Amino acid sequence: MPFLRALVGTARSARHAPRLAAGLTPDDDVLLDAPDGRLSPALVAAALGDPEPAAKLLATTRDAAEWEDRDRYVGRLATFAYHRGEWLDRWREAAPRDPDALLVAAQLAVRRAWESPARAERLRELDPLLRPLTEEAGRDPVPWRLALDHARGAHAGHAVFEGLWEQALLRSPHHYGCHVAALKYLSAQWYGSQRAAFDFAEQAADDAAPGSLVRALPVRAAHEALRPSAGPGRDRPTGSGKAGTAAGPAAADGARIDRAADRGLALSAAFAPGDPWPAEVRNLLAYVLVERERWEEALAEFGRTGPYATSFPWAVGGHDPLRRFLAARDRTRAELARRTPLWGRARAIPGRSGPRGH
Repeated sequence: MPFLRALVGTARSARHAPRLAAGLTPDDDVLLDAPDGRLSPALVAAALGDPEPAAKLLATTRDAAEWEDRDRYVGRLATFAYHRGEWLDRWREAAPRDPDALLVAAQLAVRRAWESPARAERLRELDPLLRPLTEEAGRDPVPWRLALDHARGAHAGHAVFEGLWEQALLRSPHHYGCHVAALKYLSAQWYGSQRAAFDFAEQAADDAAPGSLVRALPVRAAHEALRPSAGPGRDRPTGSGKAGTAAGPAAADGARIDRAADRGLALSAAFAPGDPWPAEVRNLLAYVLVERERWEEALAEFGRTGPYATSFPWAVGGHDPLRRFLAARDRTRAELARRTPLWGRARAIPGRSGPRGH
């Protein structure tokens, strides 16, 4: 019987897999962490040693209170400076008090401290750098998001973290980055529990406006619950397979994870297929759906991502994120093909459309 089932599965895959790939972006056209139309010129200029477009971009987001875009751009510029930092050095030399240059530099410093074996000590040494950023931030929540990330790695107590969180909320009550930082602190991997993380994420999602990425926060909690255990306060490699195959998933509430995925699907449906703005949320949702073996929904979500793969969640554990994205997509297609009756038809993948222009 196992041999017969294998033959039937092979026949189904051969019949259905090519058709199921028809709605997916070809492998060679998938982009990892593709910058949007505003960030791309700044990165090109930075590669040539010119910081002016990056400075203008961040100043624009600050003046227009575009906090979600600002947070993304700060992170991407700091990542670029991690590998090629001459342009940032030039920017800081030309404008040593520029708040945007200081913010990118602080983000870079926090990243480097996180990678140190003496993480907590290195992060505490950055207090004099971060404190002026928050004190002079005005309405900007991004320095407070950075302070929340810093506090988690520096082993700040609950009272300290709660004080930072309150200040972040005063600036922007529904800022996605700050909510993600708080969720990480509350996770079982750090200073909370799965229940605390889900409770926080679900309440925040309930309070968020329609279309807000905060509505996807339960999917982040689901991802944390599905990660294998590696001990408190340590980043952990992503597992594979359905919930229940590793130490973290074994303790996870499967029904709660599935409800989080349902919330994520509702949010994803509010955006056009191929829209780059919710790309990370869609990648995260696809990951959770694959882990839960919800193959049809996972394949549809891979279709909605279009060409936009993101390092998170696929890079966890130091693996090649693009390869893992493509492998998960191929696995989903194969599993769905294998489960579709030989003369049946799987549901079509949503079509692709152009970006919204974020």
